[in-house]
Amino acid sequence: MKIATNPTNGEILDKKDPYRYGWREAIRTLSDGTEIVERTPLTLEDILHPQVGDYRMHSDEHERFCNYLYNVLSARLADEPDAVVLHDLRVAWAHPSLRAHGPDIAVIFNVRRHINWSTFSEAEEGTKPSLIIEIVSPSTRSVDVVKKVDHYARVGVPNYIIVDRFERRGVMVRELVGYRLTSDGYEELSPNADGWLWLDPVNLWLGLDGEDLVCYDESGEATLDYVGVTAARAAAEERAAAAEERIRQLEAELQRRIP
Repeated sequence: MKIATNPTNGEILDKKDPYRYGWREAIRTLSDGTEIVERTPLTLEDILHPQVGDYRMHSDEHERFCNYLYNVLSARLADEPDAVVLHDLRVAWAHPSLRAHGPDIAVIFNVRRHINWSTFSEAEEGTKPSLIIEIVSPSTRSVDVVKKVDHYARVGVPNYIIVDRFERRGVMVRELVGYRLTSDGYEELSPNADGWLWLDPVNLWLGLDGEDLVCYDESGEATLDYVGVTAARAAAEERAAAAEERIRQLEAELQRRIP
């Protein structure tokens, strides 16, 4: 049996490329028995309602923010055995008229079991996300800031946070927008004086510091991920070594002054 793939590379050459959102692959058998893997471009509707196995395109910033949030929130909830943090994993709702979504970050409580999900089913698991965070990509912004606001409210997600990114007068702007579910639908959250939003399910603030996304604890101290902790430890060790060297130099100087 022969297997051919068309196209063979999958590189995104420019914005006119049909695969700018990503692609979906399916095997088709030709009349001579050859199986080819056909690649279908994803649409905005596919971004809104992904399938398992879709290859979606993300920027470096998008992945950096997602990895940071996943690591920090997972550490925050490490002592809660019924909590799980999911990244870019399909969530199927119990709502009869809404298909599955693929949140960037989903925090879920009251989880009865931890398995290697490819799709998290609200109906099967008996619980749903308490917090969803989406990192906006400008090319698919309408999905996160319009459609998902409606959809997540309809399925009953209590807290929805958007890390927005858009162009205004030729300048790229980043903003945080948050929603809390009420009996009348989503109500927009008010940031504090620093522009941070309170993430009630995890007892953390979320803020923007320049081009970085940062979580802060109740006291306002920044929460570091593994990279940040490693860098802070290295800096502390360097300061300690410098202090020890200074003490050694002072002791040597005192010894020289003693007759």
